[in-house]
Amino acid sequence: MEGVRQLRVHMSGGNGNGGGDKPFKLVSEFQPTGDQPQAIDLITRSVEMGNRYQTLLGVTGSGKTFTMANVISRVQRPTLIISHNKTLAAQLYSEFKRFFPENAVEYFISYYDYYQPEAYVPATDTYIEKDSAVNDDLERLRIAAASALLSRRDVIVIASVSCIYGSSSPEDFNEMMIPLKVGDKMRRDEFLEKMVRTLYKRNDVELVRGNFRVRGDTVDVFPADRETAIRISFFDDEIESIRDLDPVTGRAGARFTKYDLYPSNQYVTPQEKLEPAMEKIRAEMEEQVAKFEREGKLLEAQRIKMRTENDLEMLRETGFCYGIENYSMHISGRTPEQRPWCLIDFFPKDFLVFIDESHVTLPQIYGMSHGDRSRKERLVEFGFRLPSAVENRPLKPEEFDEIAKQIVFVSATPAAFELQNSAVVAEQIIRPTGLLDPTMEVRPIKGQIEDAIRESLAAIERGERVLVTTLTKRMSEDVAEFMRERGMRTEYLHSDIDAIERVEILRRLRQGNFDVLIGVNLLREGLDIPEASLVIILDADKEGFLRSETSIIQTAGRAARHENGRVILYADVMTKSLQRAIAVSQIRREQQIAFNQEHGIVPRGVRRSVQESLLPPREEGDGISELVAAESGDVETVITELEEEMLAAADNLEFEKAALLRDQIALLKKAKSPIPEKKYPEPARKKTRKSKSR
Repeated sequence: MEGVRQLRVHMSGGNGNGGGDKPFKLVSEFQPTGDQPQAIDLITRSVEMGNRYQTLLGVTGSGKTFTMANVISRVQRPTLIISHNKTLAAQLYSEFKRFFPENAVEYFISYYDYYQPEAYVPATDTYIEKDSAVNDDLERLRIAAASALLSRRDVIVIASVSCIYGSSSPEDFNEMMIPLKVGDKMRRDEFLEKMVRTLYKRNDVELVRGNFRVRGDTVDVFPADRETAIRISFFDDEIESIRDLDPVTGRAGARFTKYDLYPSNQYVTPQEKLEPAMEKIRAEMEEQVAKFEREGKLLEAQRIKMRTENDLEMLRETGFCYGIENYSMHISGRTPEQRPWCLIDFFPKDFLVFIDESHVTLPQIYGMSHGDRSRKERLVEFGFRLPSAVENRPLKPEEFDEIAKQIVFVSATPAAFELQNSAVVAEQIIRPTGLLDPTMEVRPIKGQIEDAIRESLAAIERGERVLVTTLTKRMSEDVAEFMRERGMRTEYLHSDIDAIERVEILRRLRQGNFDVLIGVNLLREGLDIPEASLVIILDADKEGFLRSETSIIQTAGRAARHENGRVILYADVMTKSLQRAIAVSQIRREQQIAFNQEHGIVPRGVRRSVQESLLPPREEGDGISELVAAESGDVETVITELEEEMLAAADNLEFEKAALLRDQIALLKKAKSPIPEKKYPEPARKKTRKSKSR
C-alpha cells in the first residue's frame, strides 16, 4: 500500500481529473441547533483522541445527517458512510452532494440492476448459469469512487454493504492508470495498446462509455468514470492537446494540461501478474481433475477441465473472461489465508467510517461472508468451479474490524454491541422543529379493538390519521374488516400487497382518502406519514422481533412528526421491552420539554407535500383498464411513457421510484388481454383473504 499512498501525494490535479488535497468545506444555510452542537463536539473529540468506536444516538427527525457532515468538516478525513440498502444510500448521497459541493462525494453500490448467481441443484441436476444486468451509470460511479480515492483526500464515499466485497487491488488499479500530459512523448499506437490492456474497446461507429475511436492522429475516449468523453490529439509522437468532448454532439470543450485515464473495469490486471496467475489456475485445475478421476467422478473431471481451459484461453487473448472474479485469489497473488481486496483498501490509513442505521447495517456486514459459501462449495463439489472460487467472497467480521480502524455508529436505536463498545454515546434528542417524542400509554388487552376504534374516531374527528400494528397478516385483514363494518375508512397493508399498490395506499392515506392504516410491520414499508398523530400497537406484550424494545421505539417514532403524537400499547404484562421503551421515551420527552421551555420553542409539526401518484390518471371503475384508457387510450403509449420516466428516475438515482415504475409496466403489459381483476382497491373494498395470509 505504500506505493498507493505515494501516488496520492504526487497526483495534484491540474486541469484534469486530479483533485488535489482540498479541505472539506461544508455548505449549508443552517447552523447546528438543539443538541447537535454538543453531539458534534463529543464525536469530534472522541475521533481525534483515536477512540475506536463512538455512537451517535439520534431520534427520528433530529438531523443526524447534518451532524455527520459537521463531524467530517471538523476532522477533515476521507470518509466512508455505509448504509444497509441502496435507497437510503442514494438519499445520503444526494444530501452530502449538497453539503460538500466543492469536494468529491462518491456513490458505491452494487452495479447490478439484476443478478442471478451461479448455482447448482443436485436433486434435479439443474445448473443455473450466472445472469446479470449491469447498470452502466452505477459502474461509472463505482470506478469514479475508486479513482477519486487514489487521486485526492477530500473524498466522501456513500456505499452499501457491497463495499466489503472483493475487487481489484489498489496497486493494480493504479498501475493500469494511463497518465496523459500535454507535451509528453507518447506514440499514438503505444497509447492504443495501453487502452486495450486496460480493457477499453475500440468502436469507431459509436462513442459510448468504456470505448474509444480513432480518427487519424486523434483518439476520442469515453472514460469509465466520466459522463463526458475526452479527445487526445497527437503530433510527431507527442501529445499535442487534451480536451473535454461531448460524446453526442462531438463538440470539443475545455482544455486539460494533464489527465489520468483509469481502467474501464475494476477487475483489470497487469499482464506481468496475469501470466503467473494463469499458471497457478492451470496447476489447480490439473490437481482438481486428478482428484475427481481418483474418486471416479469422470463427468466432474471433464466439466472442470473444459470450463477452466476455456477461461484461460479468454484470459490469454483478452485479459478478461466471464466470471473472472472466481479466479481473484490467483490474479491478486494472495493465498487462502489472506483476505480479498475491497473498496476499503483504496482509503488512506486515517479514514473514518460512519455506519448508518447501525442496528441493521452492522449485522449485515458481519453476516455476509457466510451467505454464499454453501452455494460455491456445491459448485466446486460438482466440477463447475475450482476450489479457489470460494475465496471470491466478502470480508469476514474480523477482517472488517481489522481495516475499519475508527467507526461512528449512527442509529435511533443502537444495539447492545454499539452501546457497550463505544467510548462515547452522543445523544441527539432535540428536534429542530421542537417536536416531542409521542406520549406512550399502556392499556389492557381485553376490549383492545373496541377501545382502539374509540381512540381512532376521536383522532379522525380532529382530521388526523391513525396507524395500527398487528402481529399477523390475518389479524390486520380482520381488524380492517371489523372497522369498515363500523363505518370507518380503513385499509390494511402487508407483504401480500404488491409494491405499486403499497405506494398508492400510503399516498391515499396522506391525501385523506381513508383514515386508518393497519399493518404487521409498518417499519418495513419506510412509513413516513406526517399526518399520523396516533399509533396503536396491539398485543404489545408478545415478546419477539415485532415487539422488541427497538421495534416499539421505531414504531412509536411514526407519530413523532405530529405535534399531537400519541402511542397506545395494549398489554397485560409489562415486558422488559415495554418497560425499557417507555422509560426511554419518557426521558427523551422530559429533555425535549425542558429545552423547548428554556429557549421558548413552540413545537410545530412536519409539513410535506404528498407524492404524486406513480399511476396514470384514472376514472371511476374497477379494473386496470382505466389505467390504460384514462389519458392516452393506447397501452403502448402509456408503457413507452412509463419506461422513459423509469429511465429518468434511475439516472437521478431515484431507484425506488424506478423499481415501482418497472413493476407497473409489467402489470400494464399483462393487462392488455385479458383485463385482470382489480388491483387498486377503493377505501370501502371488501376483504379478500388468501390462504397464504394465514
